[in-house]
Amino acid sequence: MKKFKLLTAIALAGTMILMTTSVIAKERTKGRGAEGSVVIYVTSQDKFYDTVLLGDLPYNGTTNFQKLEPGVGPDGSVGQTEFGPRDTEYYGGRWWVDANMDGYMDETDVYFLCPLLGPGRDEP
Repeated sequence: MKKFKLLTAIALAGTMILMTTSVIAKERTKGRGAEGSVVIYVTSQDKFYDTVLLGDLPYNGTTNFQKLEPGVGPDGSVGQTEFGPRDTEYYGGRWWVDANMDGYMDETDVYFLCPLLGPGRDEP
């Protein structure tokens, strides 16, 4: 089961990287916003944020994770979430992806640490 979660998290990160490389607004060669970096859209702020995947997190039976919906941003190519930096509901990049599509956090979902890097911007 742990191998499945790890593979799912890796596949998710890889998918998000592939999806965002085609929508980078400016040509960047390194650092934040570089080609291949992951971008997350925050709906409450109408902003895009760069991010970096730091690793898996174990499910601890609490709700201390924020839902991340991969590939459903405004243009369909970035991840999307409701809250970001400066929002009290932002969990600092502790994400969960509903891998079993049941709408609830449970042991079969994917949990990982992927903080948003400010400042946010208006375009991917």
